Amino acid sequence: MTRPPYVPHIAALPHLVPFVGPEALERARGRAFKARLGANESSFGPSPNAVAAMRAAADDNWKYSDPENFELRTALAAFHGVSIDNIVVGEGIDGLLGLTCMMFLAPGDGVVTSNGSYPTFNFHVQAHGGRLTLVAMHDDREDLAALRAAAGRETAKLLYVSNPNNPMGTWWPAADIAQLIAGIPNGTLLILDEAYVDTAPPGTAPPLDVSNTQVIRYRTFSKAYGLAGARIGYAIGHAGVIATFEKVRNHYGINRVGQTGALAALKDQVYLATAVQRIEAARRRIADAARGNGLKPIVSAANFVTIDCGRDAAFARRLLDEMLARDVFIRKPSAAGLDRCIRVSAGADADLDVFAAALPDALAAADKHA
Repeated sequence: MTRPPYVPHIAALPHLVPFVGPEALERARGRAFKARLGANESSFGPSPNAVAAMRAAADDNWKYSDPENFELRTALAAFHGVSIDNIVVGEGIDGLLGLTCMMFLAPGDGVVTSNGSYPTFNFHVQAHGGRLTLVAMHDDREDLAALRAAAGRETAKLLYVSNPNNPMGTWWPAADIAQLIAGIPNGTLLILDEAYVDTAPPGTAPPLDVSNTQVIRYRTFSKAYGLAGARIGYAIGHAGVIATFEKVRNHYGINRVGQTGALAALKDQVYLATAVQRIEAARRRIADAARGNGLKPIVSAANFVTIDCGRDAAFARRLLDEMLARDVFIRKPSAAGLDRCIRVSAGADADLDVFAAALPDALAAADKHA
């Protein structure tokens, strides 16, 4: 008895996952981390109103969620000043990226993204048979001109840009993103991932233009809103493009409690502003700890700080391992040129106390084994 073969582009994929989760690392280590600062979650948590709403909704979790996400989409549309037909809700931005690839990519189609930018997107592209072109970052920022040029040269179906960027935390102001949008090659769709826009300076996001069929913008409740476990993201775009998501999305993929929590979180913008202030304070603490130990923090608009270790990738890897050995969960970029760095999520004071206490010893150990 034989099964059918896998399709070639799936069979060719390596047995990898984009990230090894902290829980898997804890199981392998046999003990828990003292500080969880590697997944860009918000340890400040969601709005208390959202928590209360989710607790109240738990008794009704025997029901499926509203497959139209009507209340949440209505609230998001009002918040952004667009029509409900311009909003689709999905299982985080990750889920929506997968659907976008499903909608637009045939095997062999070109896709352009930055080398070292969000790797989960690359997995979606490869799973749909797309042909990736990776463009080097410049000065730790996504090179918008080079990305646009590559999209034209490769006749790319998709161009992925994150603003602010993960893993570096750098960003472009709205005027530069608007210039990129104006120059998108014909036949290319811009995926503008704005997962971290809520923690960015004012003037980072250009105004929404839902008449443009070549741009989809992606937002999430996982970062500043503190609802990473709820898996609620959404995309904003032209009504015709958004309607196509209805053909391919998992209509019951959103959990009912998360749906309720996201709606309550959106309505509590006072709490969001407080959370953003705490994230800004945490970024300052991380930067101060880095500078105090002779390292260079990269100015960040995200809910993390990437730290230039001032050495090569091997040293940064040793430092990461030494921090993990001291029960501090952090991560590092892996792409050449960026892999000289480590990345630390904004966390509560207790977590940052653990990070700051461990860093000098970890640095000394990493130097000793150089």
